[in-house]
Amino acid sequence: MTEPFRAIRVSKTDSGQKAELVQIGLDDLMEGDVTVAVEYSTVNYKDGLALTGKAPVIRTWPLIPGIDFAGRVETSTHEGFKPGDRVVLNGWGVGETHHGGYAEKARVKGDWLVKLPDSISTAHAMAIGTAGYTAMLCVMALEFHGVTPDKGDVLVTGAAGGVGSVAIALLAKLGYRVIASTGRASEADYLKGLGAADIIDRNELSGPARPLGKERWAGAVDAVGSHTLANVLSMTRYGGTVAACGLAQGMDLPGSVAPFILRGVTLAGIDSVMAPKAKRVEAWSRLAKDLDLAALDRMTSRATLGNVPALGEEIIAGRVRGRVVVDVKA
Repeated sequence: MTEPFRAIRVSKTDSGQKAELVQIGLDDLMEGDVTVAVEYSTVNYKDGLALTGKAPVIRTWPLIPGIDFAGRVETSTHEGFKPGDRVVLNGWGVGETHHGGYAEKARVKGDWLVKLPDSISTAHAMAIGTAGYTAMLCVMALEFHGVTPDKGDVLVTGAAGGVGSVAIALLAKLGYRVIASTGRASEADYLKGLGAADIIDRNELSGPARPLGKERWAGAVDAVGSHTLANVLSMTRYGGTVAACGLAQGMDLPGSVAPFILRGVTLAGIDSVMAPKAKRVEAWSRLAKDLDLAALDRMTSRATLGNVPALGEEIIAGRVRGRVVVDVKA
């Protein structure tokens, strides 16, 4: 008989749902060919939606949330992994339809896992998490579409959040001049410390957009959507690219085709959940090379498994800065 272990489980209730710390066993986990001793997880905006029920992220009940985890393989029948391998998981429906990272153990398909580069610890992997991995995919998309540092400024919206914070650090290290958009004026020093050259108030971008605005940036990383994305597109320079990866303001896009047909702007959609394995491996390899771990540490706070339900509320309310590493053993 295996020893029980701790997990955060979300269950339906008469009034909605509840997230609680419980004891479970290996038999409570779902199918998979790799079992991982989870060392760290994190709290992304999507996790906040799942924990609070603010959006229908969870589609299997009851469920262990957590769309990310990092740890070491305990057992494996998958040809690509052996006990002791350090691995990371991002997405693939984990924390939505399959038990996720808010537990001391996880059982998943090996095809969903990526071996961690030697230079990235399991703790740093979760300081990066889906937010940072998504930021890297955004930067890769800008590069693919020809947005180089000499083309002009790059805007990052939702700058004090997880995606925004890592995107700023990555872009700054790669030589881009970064403009950070935030609704939290008090975070200006934090954002400049990550490498932002200028700070603008998100209110400049949050209202209804004109079909075309003044050309202000060569590219952008947008985690906000809705009116903000429409404004960002309208102010993107000729031939520029906007990488869109989030919906903090909304899922709608109340804009115009003008930026696309008059300025040749590209809107690059970024999906981190179902991204193919080769792209994931490339992103993690780039993170190992291009992310300043000291900058990562400056944007990271620590939490325990028991803190997770409250953090879900905090991140939805916009009160979480940067990244949070959850030590599931603490």
